[in-house]
Amino acid sequence: MIQLRNVSKYHERRGAPPVRALCEISLDIARGEFTAILGPSGSGKSTLLNLIGLLDRPTEGTYLLEGSEVGGLSIDETARLRNEKFGFVFQSFHLLPRTTALENVELPLLYTDNDRVRETALRALESVGLGHRADHYASELSGGEQQRVAIARALVNGPAVVLADEPTGNLDSAAAGEILAIFEDLNRRGTTVLLITHDTNVAARATRRVQIVDGRFAGEGSRAASIVGAPASD
Repeated sequence: MIQLRNVSKYHERRGAPPVRALCEISLDIARGEFTAILGPSGSGKSTLLNLIGLLDRPTEGTYLLEGSEVGGLSIDETARLRNEKFGFVFQSFHLLPRTTALENVELPLLYTDNDRVRETALRALESVGLGHRADHYASELSGGEQQRVAIARALVNGPAVVLADEPTGNLDSAAAGEILAIFEDLNRRGTTVLLITHDTNVAARATRRVQIVDGRFAGEGSRAASIVGAPASD
């Protein structure tokens, strides 16, 4: 489903050499996989996720999504494809605090032709066990509940791929376990899940693990494989 070929990303700096964030990454993600990308702080994990989610473009290399090259798409075409194919979950939730849970989930639907916005958003909230909190402001919810609202928002358009960047980083262990269980259930129902983490325990919940170190691919393993690298936050 996702094919990266020799993808590199450099950040230009005025009066100084460019900073290399990724260097010649080649990676295939099959439809229906649950993959964790693991690495220490500054390793390029989030940069890689942003490229895959069409939030950024590679400096060099090729990105094929479902067999089609996406590098030549216009800004509008890229935005449409991103909204159709991907759902995003971030460490900091990115909810509007004085907006209800339901209204937060409705936001992505405002850019579609969906004529049942409220019904669709409520169904997404119910899928993460928060239908009863629909009318509560985001600021009234616990951290775990806020992350579940963020997941519902990511799911509301029925994306083929959910991209999660350190989704348990701000949660206690109990809430983190609940969030990972949601991802596992999504994956069992056919959604491709790509999760960024520095935590080997979180990565162990995925069925495939890929390690990134200093912007380079550094190996991969199955659920039982050992991943080398000290945990650190991005």
